[in-house]
Amino acid sequence: MVEVTVTPKSSLADRLAQIRVRGLSPSQLVTLRASLTDEQGERFQSRAFFRADAAGEVDPGLHAALGGSYTGVWPMGLFWFLRPDTLFRRLVKRNVAGSPFLVRLEVFDGICLLTRPQDQPLASCEAERWYVGPGVQRVPIREGRVRGALFLPPGPGPFLGVIDLFGGAGGLIEFRAGLLASRGFAVLALAFFAYDDLPRTLLQIDLEYFEEAAKLLLQHPKVRGPGLGVVGVSKGAEVALAMATFLPQVVATVWINGTAFLYGNPLVYKDLHIPPIPYLTESVVLTEVGALDNLGVFTDPRDPAYSASAIPTEKIRGKVLFVVGEADRNLNSKLFAELAMARMSPASCRLLSYPGAGHLIEPPCSPLCSMSSMRGSPLPVLWGGEAQAHAKAQEHSWQEIIQFLELHLGHCGGVTNQG
Repeated sequence: MVEVTVTPKSSLADRLAQIRVRGLSPSQLVTLRASLTDEQGERFQSRAFFRADAAGEVDPGLHAALGGSYTGVWPMGLFWFLRPDTLFRRLVKRNVAGSPFLVRLEVFDGICLLTRPQDQPLASCEAERWYVGPGVQRVPIREGRVRGALFLPPGPGPFLGVIDLFGGAGGLIEFRAGLLASRGFAVLALAFFAYDDLPRTLLQIDLEYFEEAAKLLLQHPKVRGPGLGVVGVSKGAEVALAMATFLPQVVATVWINGTAFLYGNPLVYKDLHIPPIPYLTESVVLTEVGALDNLGVFTDPRDPAYSASAIPTEKIRGKVLFVVGEADRNLNSKLFAELAMARMSPASCRLLSYPGAGHLIEPPCSPLCSMSSMRGSPLPVLWGGEAQAHAKAQEHSWQEIIQFLELHLGHCGGVTNQG
């Protein structure tokens, strides 16, 4: 009797799970399929073709996939290479604390390129992939001007504090915060536009709003000070770098595929005003599948005319980890990282640069999203990336990010920034 199992059956989405198939005939050719339906009813699938070993077993952690959504030995390949049935959909967990993603795993005899309703699997099982660990608490935040959600690990604390920022789509995205809280951090997933009563569009980066959020987090009785960390991707990385530059509370910053200059929106902070570099919207390119390639929209920041738009990273007194996808099609993130680092002390920064990785470098539970629809964009946006290189980058960078935050927040007692 054929059996497929996943161990553990219930796990955090960024942790490894082992898939095993038993009871096959020796050398039997089979298809393993993974599928899940997100909260909006969109289905994501992956499949891989294997030949059973002499014992009639398949283990994706030991046996190479011969074809399908990926090839080679990838223990988590069926999870990491999920693809949407509908073009331009991005897999994002919305209800982070309330439910897991349910991933159905099925084994079919032979090569199964398409799964028709009449195709019956030889065996199936289901895996729960959670974005918060047991005991993690989600607390909605609506204090002063600050809007977001605070994720607290179980126990009395105090915990290392982190602010988590996403990019130009706005709203509140919480899945990374939930996973970081499951690693022992107190994490504020912070919205800064297009959420609740915040402005619907991003007109300027008001650094006093982010300063208010930092102070609010540090005042929480379960958060250990005196410094905190910030993780930001895309526009959120631009904001994170500005926070590291001007806010003394920020001592450890993770910058993922952002800029080192103000683009599109000015930065204001007390009497400071940093003007933006305008977007070259006439340089956008339409791809053959109808997505926007925005790489040319970001004017070359090395033009001396734009020097006043640079974030003065030489003022940073904390530590910054720059994470770059070299196949980023949204912006030239490696150039921006290098320009930011050139102004900084070498001891205060580190670069992780990944060939083949795209713009949306996320925890390793997230399959590559090389293009997707985005709020505020008239057409889907090209993010770039090659699936296998991107998966390796996510796996490696996630562990590096966690170690970086633990190290520099755990030793932040005497660190201060100057504005």
